[in-house]
Amino acid sequence: MKQNITLSLEKELIQQAKELAVRRKKSVSRLLGDELRRMVRDAEAYDKAKRAALKDLEQGFSFGGRPAGREELHER
Repeated sequence: MKQNITLSLEKELIQQAKELAVRRKKSVSRLLGDELRRMVRDAEAYDKAKRAALKDLEQGFSFGGRPAGREELHER
């Protein structure tokens, strides 16, 4: 289902968008819709990756070996 929205943009930007749409053989509405879909998709992918990275950090990583003792950490 589609719904109309109203945008207030500078005349120069609107003209540039029309020219870009013509070069890409799209309407301005299609051009804006495609870009908004890309932005939403990218934001969702970023949020998903961020949640996964934070989960990994919470779980920690194992690099093998054993924990260093206090004496080893403070040797000079």
